[in-house]
Amino acid sequence: MKHKIYRHLLFWLTYSIQGTLLEYAWIHDFFPPEREAYVVILAILFNLLLVSVKMSFSYYLMQFPVNNLLIRKNAMVKVILQIVLALLLAIFFYRLANVYVISPLLKPEKVVGISDIVNPSGLFIALLDIGYISGIAVALKLFRMQVLNLKTEQFLIKDKLETELKFLKNQINPHFLFNTLNNIYGLARKKSDQAPEVVLRLSKLLRFMLYESHRETISIAEEIRILEDYLELEKIRYDNRLKISFRKEIDDHHQMITPLILLPFIENAFKHGLNETTGESQIEIHITLKKGQLNFQTSNTQDYSGENIINEKIGLSNIRRQLELMYKEFSLELENFPKTFNVSLKINLNSHGTL
Repeated sequence: MKHKIYRHLLFWLTYSIQGTLLEYAWIHDFFPPEREAYVVILAILFNLLLVSVKMSFSYYLMQFPVNNLLIRKNAMVKVILQIVLALLLAIFFYRLANVYVISPLLKPEKVVGISDIVNPSGLFIALLDIGYISGIAVALKLFRMQVLNLKTEQFLIKDKLETELKFLKNQINPHFLFNTLNNIYGLARKKSDQAPEVVLRLSKLLRFMLYESHRETISIAEEIRILEDYLELEKIRYDNRLKISFRKEIDDHHQMITPLILLPFIENAFKHGLNETTGESQIEIHITLKKGQLNFQTSNTQDYSGENIINEKIGLSNIRRQLELMYKEFSLELENFPKTFNVSLKINLNSHGTL
C-alpha cells in the first residue's frame, strides 16, 4: 500500500509539473514581464484546480467502470453509460473552473455567463484534456493488472509443476524401498550373515532419501555414491550370478544434478533384467561427465523372445517426465533387444528446464 501511494504521488506530481508549464506558456502573455512571479503562482493554482477535476474522473474510472468490466464482468452497455455520464460531469466542472475562476483572473473586463460553459471549442478542449490524462491513468492500471496476472499465472504454473515433481519422486522412492526390503527378506529367510550389512546400507540410503533427495540438486559425487551403495546391496543379493561393470569418467565431481535421477535406470535393470533372467547375468554402467555434458549408459542381459517393443512403465515414464521438468536439453533412448536392454541418457546439466 505504501509503494502504491508513492507511485500515485509520483504520477500526479509529474503530470502537475507538465500542466503547470503548459498553463504558464498559455497565460504569461496576459501580464507584463514585471509580474512574472504572479504568473507562476497563477499557473500553479490553475493547474491544481483543473487537476482536481481530472484526478477525480480518473480515479472514478479506474475504481468502478474498469473494475466492473474486468472483474465483475458487468454488461458493457451499462459500463459505457457510466463512463459517459461521469465524463459529462467532469467536463461540466472543468468548464465551470475555466469560466468562473480562470477567465475572470485573466480577463477581468470580460463578462461571462452560462453560455460560455457550453462553448463548443471549450468543451472540445476539456474533452481532450480530461481524456488525455485519464487515458494514461487507465492504461497504466491495465498494464499493472496484466503484469500481476502474468506473475500470478507463472507462480501457479511453477507451483503446479513443483507439486507434480514431488509426486513423481514420491512414486519412485517407495518403489525402490520395496525392492530393497525384498532383498533383506530373502537374506533373512536364508539366515545370511550378510543381512546386517544390507540393513546398514539400506539405512544410509533411507537417510539420503529422507533428508537429501528433496533438495533441488546434489553433486554428481553424491549421486554416484548412492548408485554404488545400491549396487553393493544388489551384489549381496545376487552373489555369483551377477557381474557388474561400473565405469566413471568425471571431470568435475562438484557438478550439480537432480537427486536420484539416475538410480531408477539401474533399478529397472535389476527388476526387469536380472529378476527375469536365468543363469549368469551382467549389468554394464558407464557414466561420462565433461563440461556439464552427462552421458549415462546402462546395459543389462535379459531373456526376451518377443518383439522389440518398449513399454515405459511407471518408473521410466516418471523419470522421463522429471527430465522434462528439470532440464531443457536431454535425450533418452531405450533399446530392447532379445538378449540385452540398453539405456542411453544424455543431459546438459547446465540447462534449466521448466522449474
